[in-house]
Amino acid sequence: MSALGETASSVADPRFGTGPPFTVGVEEEYMLLDPESFELVAGIEGLLNARESGLTPEFFESLLETHTPVCRDLGEVHRELRRLRAHVAEATDAQRLRFGAAGTHPFSLYEEQRITRRDRYRGIADELQYVARRELIFGLHVHVGVGSPESAITVVRGLSLHLAELIALAASSPLWRGRPTGLASTRAEIVAGHTRAGPPPPLRDYEEFATVVGSLEASGCLADYTQIWWDVRPHPRLGTVETRVMDAVSSLDDAVALAAYIQCLVYHYAGAEVQPRHPLLIAENRWRGLRWGLEAEVLDLDDDPPHRIPVERLIRRRLRGLAGAAQDLGCEAELDFVNRILERGNGAQRQLLVYGANRDPVEVARDIAEITAG
Repeated sequence: MSALGETASSVADPRFGTGPPFTVGVEEEYMLLDPESFELVAGIEGLLNARESGLTPEFFESLLETHTPVCRDLGEVHRELRRLRAHVAEATDAQRLRFGAAGTHPFSLYEEQRITRRDRYRGIADELQYVARRELIFGLHVHVGVGSPESAITVVRGLSLHLAELIALAASSPLWRGRPTGLASTRAEIVAGHTRAGPPPPLRDYEEFATVVGSLEASGCLADYTQIWWDVRPHPRLGTVETRVMDAVSSLDDAVALAAYIQCLVYHYAGAEVQPRHPLLIAENRWRGLRWGLEAEVLDLDDDPPHRIPVERLIRRRLRGLAGAAQDLGCEAELDFVNRILERGNGAQRQLLVYGANRDPVEVARDIAEITAG
C-alpha cells in the first residue's frame, strides 16, 4: 500500500502487491463549526493559510479531511487517529473554531455553504450541479492493501456482502436540515443518489474493471478512476481496496473498530472464492442498514435462500468468524471495540437521544463536537 493522498494514475498500471499486505490507512472527514452557534463555518482556507500540516481541503470550505500514513497494524492506526484528532483540535482552536465528526451536520444547509476555491472543486460543481451541491456529508474511508489485482476484485465482491453491517455500525446521520429523517444514515441515502456511486457492480475480474474504466477515461467522461465513488472500490494507484460506505463517526474507538472489522474482512476474502449475490439482494440490505441502523433486520446472505436476521446478531456471528483473522493480524483488542458499539449503540442512536430531550439540533451538534474532541 502506497502513501495516501497521492494523485491517481491509470487503472492499467496498478500497484497491488508492491507493499506489505493488509496494511491500513484511514481518512476522516470533519465538519468545521462555530464555537458558539455550532453552525458550519467556511474555515478551511484559514487553516491552510496557517500552514497546518496534514490537513486537506474538500469540496466545501466547511469540511476538513485528514488521512493517516500507511499503518502496519491497528495499534498504529489507533495512535495515528488519536494524533490527528489532537492536531485538528489544536489547529481549529487556534482559528477559534470547533470540529466534529458525523455523517451529516444536524441543521446547517448545503445552500449556504461555500465551495472550496480550487479549480478541481469548481469543475465538479460545474459538471454535477445539484448532485454535488447537496452532498454536505462527511465520511470515514478505510484502505486495506491487497496483493494482486484479482484479489482486489474478489475483496470488493466480498465486502459488498457486508454493506448493511458497516452502515449500521457507523450510522451517525439521523438529522438533516434540522429535523430527524427517520433514517439512521441519511448520508448513505444521499450518496446512493450520486452518479457513479452506491454498491459496486458485479465485476467479473480486474480486466473487466480496467477495460470499462479505461474506456471512460479515454473518452473524457472521467478524469480518472477516482471519479467513481462506489461504496467499495479498487484503488489501483494505492494498491488498496477502499471502503467508503460509512458515516464519519464521533468516537475515536468507533473509527478504530470499523477499520479493524474491515481489515479482518479483507484478510478473510483475499484469495478466497466469493459466492456472488444478486445486486437486488445487496441493495435491499444496504437500504435496511441505512434505514434502521443497528435495529435493522437484514438478509443473511450466507444462506441460500437468504432469510431475515437482526443485523446485531449477524455482526456478533461475524465477529466470532473473524476471530482467527484478528489473531493473525494482531487486532483482537481493536476488533473487540465493535462489541462496544453493539452494547452502547451507534452515533445515530446517541444523536436521537440528545435530540429527544429538547428537540434542539444545536444541542446535538455540540454533543458531536464534544465526543469528537474526546
